Amino acid sequence: MAKIKRYFCLYRVLIKQFFKMLVQSKVDFLMGLFGFFFTQVLGIAFLYLIFDKIPSLNGWTLSQLIFIYGFAQIPRGIDHLFTDNIWLVAWRMVVNGDFDRYMLRPMNVFFQIICEKLQPDAIGELLIGTILIIMSLSKGIVIVDGVHIVMFIVSVIAGAVIYTSVKLFFASLSFWIKRSGPFLQVAYEMADFAKYPVEIYSKPIQFILTFVIPFAFVAYFPASYFLIQKSAFMTVGIECLIAVILSILAYSIFKIGISRYESAGN
Repeated sequence: MAKIKRYFCLYRVLIKQFFKMLVQSKVDFLMGLFGFFFTQVLGIAFLYLIFDKIPSLNGWTLSQLIFIYGFAQIPRGIDHLFTDNIWLVAWRMVVNGDFDRYMLRPMNVFFQIICEKLQPDAIGELLIGTILIIMSLSKGIVIVDGVHIVMFIVSVIAGAVIYTSVKLFFASLSFWIKRSGPFLQVAYEMADFAKYPVEIYSKPIQFILTFVIPFAFVAYFPASYFLIQKSAFMTVGIECLIAVILSILAYSIFKIGISRYESAGN
């Protein structure tokens, strides 16, 4: 318990230092926030353009698709906000030897990576996701009660863990191949498919999103519990199970990678 308390205190101190640096570049912060917000708005505009010509998409209405879209944005935004620094492991920390500083400190290495910075750009994703969920609720397509609220929170947390686990897994490959950024980029961009029902895609894409890189479980499957009352165990329950399995797998690969880290050569 004392160790957990110590890490919470350290996290608060380190994030405070990050915000001191952030306020020195206010324009960068505002531009990044606006950029992500504008990108999400374009995605929503695309949905409206589709439904201007097509009244439903494989049986899904516009309000339902807006709910799924918003549902996908919230866990992704949480992951983006708290663990964005993992990208640097994939792109340059290992190959440049910057990872050395984490190895020298008497703290958990993964903790050091994620607490080094927050990514304020993620506020745009979280804001858009929240607005879309509220818009969907106003249409009366989702039951709002205590059970559904708890399930929503659980699902969002599990979805964020899935996003982070996928990111950590591919970033950890850099301990073997030195720069795994391109692989992580391709894998993470598959998450864009999670904003829509998986049955609208071809069978190979459905297989990848369900069994290989399971982004279908961060939005579509749990959203179906709220929208069409599918089994909680077969949707949110399986999402939580996948989150646990993926997090254990990703962190195990990360720890093995650390044991193989050799710093930078010349």
